Amino acid sequence: MTRTACKVAIMVWAGCLLLARLDAGEAASDQPQPQIASGQNAGEVLVVVGAAGGENYRVKFATWADRWRKGAKAGGCVFRQIGGTEQSHDPTNAASDRESLQAVLSQLDDSAATPFWLVLIGHGTFDGRSAKFNLEGPDISVEDLADWLPPSRRTAVICCQSASGPFLEGLTQPNRIVISATKNGHEQNFARFGDYFSQRVADPEADLDKDGQTSLLEAFLKAARDTAAFYRDSGRLATEHALLEDNGDGTTVRADDFRGIRLIDDESAEHVPDGQRAHQLHLVPNRRERRLTAAQRQRRDAIEQAVFAHRRQRSNFSEEEYLAKLEALLLPLARLYADVDRTVLRKGGEPATNLSPSDPAGTVSSSFVAAEANRPPSVARRP
Repeated sequence: MTRTACKVAIMVWAGCLLLARLDAGEAASDQPQPQIASGQNAGEVLVVVGAAGGENYRVKFATWADRWRKGAKAGGCVFRQIGGTEQSHDPTNAASDRESLQAVLSQLDDSAATPFWLVLIGHGTFDGRSAKFNLEGPDISVEDLADWLPPSRRTAVICCQSASGPFLEGLTQPNRIVISATKNGHEQNFARFGDYFSQRVADPEADLDKDGQTSLLEAFLKAARDTAAFYRDSGRLATEHALLEDNGDGTTVRADDFRGIRLIDDESAEHVPDGQRAHQLHLVPNRRERRLTAAQRQRRDAIEQAVFAHRRQRSNFSEEEYLAKLEALLLPLARLYADVDRTVLRKGGEPATNLSPSDPAGTVSSSFVAAEANRPPSVARRP
């Protein structure tokens, strides 16, 4: 067998390793979910509910926040809420919601390996210069949040308020995923996107790649399309257009820019497509994700990003060189999952992985990576 043929055989096996995550994810949905590895929490979720401006909105916002609370609990995350509670309406409470938010953000561990989720639910304003999120008491501006958020920790900011577009622009930076309900500050009507997003972030029906968990990207895509369908079906002019940015380059994307979970775009070596990092983050992880420690998950995500980067440089290599490099990236990923299963076996559990090349269907890894690694170069680009 030639060296190239050997490489192809290895890649077929590695692809099977990766694609089998779908099977494991689907099977996991019918089994009890294991606890988060080593007793760790899976991250922190902070929901900030702004000034309602009326009983109708108060009820809506409370419902959205409660969905996040339930999702965080199901995912093993620490949940906190500011605003929208009896305490926030207590006139004897000395601290304003703005002060409470600043205090919580200042106490975050910026070096933590687990993600931090910040969800803003309410109304927003934009005066042509500065965008603000309306709180009970003093409001907060996008500049405030930019100063207060942890600079290095992996963070997802979901801005569900009207006129939230400038928040996306002002908060964008590497290692941060930012979603806004509107495309700019001039879309100031009540935004419904937050309602649909709170329904989809932990909804198995939004799991587009069927890996047993709904990613932040998948929730965004489903919620944005649900929002568009509301306006279309009710015969209304759409007054909100949700955006996502997750690679730090300041370029935003819409749900219409995706086919499935993949961005419809050419992928030059210089361009890191939006959506890849958002697809690595899950509020309610599947069995495989729960067995990873925060450090293992961080390592896995880094390997996946390296595979994505290598995929974009495919034209720079011969086929043999490309496969050799890809093998070097994928084998550590297989070893990582083998280490996880050895830990599970030592504790008397049942492994989710069988790394035998003769039984690749028993293995589990990233379906997204497998598809990225093996598909031909993209030829479609959205105008």
